[in-house]
Amino acid sequence: MTLRRRSFLAAAGLGLAGLTGCARAEATGVETVTTATYIPESYDDLYPGIQTFMDTVGAASGGRLNCDMFDSGTLLGAEQLLPGLLLGVADVMFQTSSYVSSSYPILGAMELPFGAEDFAKQRRALDPAGPLFTLVNEQLAPQGVRLLGGMPCTFEYLWTIDRPILEPADARGMRIRVAGEIEGETVKALGGAPVFMGSSEVFEALERGTIDGLMSYVGTVVSRDLQEIIRYATRAHFGAYTVDAYCRTDWYEQQPPELRAALDEAGRALYRDGTEVMARVHENDYLPAVVEGGVELVEPNGPELEAFRAAVAPVYGRWEHLIGDPAVSDRAVALINEA
Repeated sequence: MTLRRRSFLAAAGLGLAGLTGCARAEATGVETVTTATYIPESYDDLYPGIQTFMDTVGAASGGRLNCDMFDSGTLLGAEQLLPGLLLGVADVMFQTSSYVSSSYPILGAMELPFGAEDFAKQRRALDPAGPLFTLVNEQLAPQGVRLLGGMPCTFEYLWTIDRPILEPADARGMRIRVAGEIEGETVKALGGAPVFMGSSEVFEALERGTIDGLMSYVGTVVSRDLQEIIRYATRAHFGAYTVDAYCRTDWYEQQPPELRAALDEAGRALYRDGTEVMARVHENDYLPAVVEGGVELVEPNGPELEAFRAAVAPVYGRWEHLIGDPAVSDRAVALINEA
């Protein structure tokens, strides 16, 4: 993964700023934490959790850590966040798991179709105090990255323009936008053609007929005003992802114990309070906005739902191949099922 020239210049600039920041930290006892995300403040389901993380870092550290946020991709775009973190351009990044699960396949455990019976179970499985969180960080550690905490998003549906997807055969040949590898495998298992693109490009792609629909959670639809053009949504657990706070392992370990504790507390607040706000916004605001926009919600059940489950079953095998260790993949799936 590489950064564009502009981002390398930004990294160099931040390196100089970091030296100044270190001198200031020695003088004032305050360390600036360079924080980045592609998510704009207009995502009022997700951004409150990000703000809660930053506020908690400041409060739990007694003011010794101060987050300097670069949101909306102003420092690093969605695909640049991970390499930027590893290069030290940012100290903490907020990223959607679907953008990085190809680099860190263990994160795909949370994205598998029909991986949990309901959102409450998915949410319990991702508790920072739980064993799955520990397993994820054990797998990330050798690659120099640490997960501090995250918000499990509500399930991803299939959103289409011209006709609903009532059974797997209906998706055959459809060009469906996806944001990550597991989503792409799910669309292929249904017979569709996955098209990888950022959420900012989706409205125009739908309008021009470049794609026939998308796989996403409801937040992307409303935040990008896609309910103006989407007409159908097949409401089932076709996928899920998380919005997480990550840092470099070495940066985390260089912090004194009390500041590591502050970062961990911020991760728990992101999971606990951020997820609560997100779920409430989806239920009370976003889903009603989608229906008011004229989107018909189709909810398969019984034999229809089982047909979808059977169709996407091969996705598990492909993910297990990416993990490369059956014991790890089996344990991750079991921890979700047992949550």
